[in-house]
Amino acid sequence: MKTIKLTLLCCLLSAFTFADVSQSEKDALLALYNATNGESWKTSWDVNQPVSDWYGVTIENDKVVSISLSFNNLNGQLPSDISNLKSLKHLNLSFNRLQGQLPKELTGMTNLEELKLFSNYFSGTIPSDIGNLTNLKVLELYNNDFSGEIPSSLGSLLKLEILILSSNQLMGKLPASISNLRSLKVLSLFDNNLLGTVPSSIGQLAQLEELVLSNNAFYGNLPGELAQLSNLKTLLLSNNGFKGNYASLKDKLPNIVDFDLDEVNLKGALATLDAEDDDD
Repeated sequence: MKTIKLTLLCCLLSAFTFADVSQSEKDALLALYNATNGESWKTSWDVNQPVSDWYGVTIENDKVVSISLSFNNLNGQLPSDISNLKSLKHLNLSFNRLQGQLPKELTGMTNLEELKLFSNYFSGTIPSDIGNLTNLKVLELYNNDFSGEIPSSLGSLLKLEILILSSNQLMGKLPASISNLRSLKVLSLFDNNLLGTVPSSIGQLAQLEELVLSNNAFYGNLPGELAQLSNLKTLLLSNNGFKGNYASLKDKLPNIVDFDLDEVNLKGALATLDAEDDDD
């Protein structure tokens, strides 16, 4: 009888210890811990303590809403079980040693508002259905080894304010659906293998403050609609194949602070910004 009572007491204590989150969410966190060599993290988790005490984990209303583990020596692959954190809004795993492809289940985490996975070793393509994350405001995947094309479904992220995909191995054209992102303030794609002309529809991004396309293989004339981006503070376009002289472009952008074109594009008068049709 004493043994039974003791067992029941231990079970109750265990249940009380983890009462701050569901078993499903606890298991998802443990899957992340185990898949990324949690014992070797810079700041590890004591899994015998309540989840609310775990480093980098924020809980609201008994739900995990944020995980912030940047600079924490995570090493391994992102497990698909993380998708069981249905209420997660912020995921920041930047500056670690994560690798492999992003699990397709990640795009089912529709409450995500910030996804920061930059400065890791992720590879493969950006999930084609990433547009399912319709609450995203920040998507930062730069400084990884992502390849393939930029998914056109990104155009469904109507709340997106920051999109940084720089320093990867991305190729192909800039999808025209980017022009749907009317809340976008930062678009940074430098240091990839992107090509084609810049679509004239980019002029519809009225909130854009930073446009960085340097170190790619874009070509042709810049669209005249670029001069409509009156909120632009940063425009970096060097090391591409743009044609024409754009010496007066800077004067057409009243708030510009950082302006960078190849020297050949900075000489002479501004002839035209729109002498070539967009690529299909």
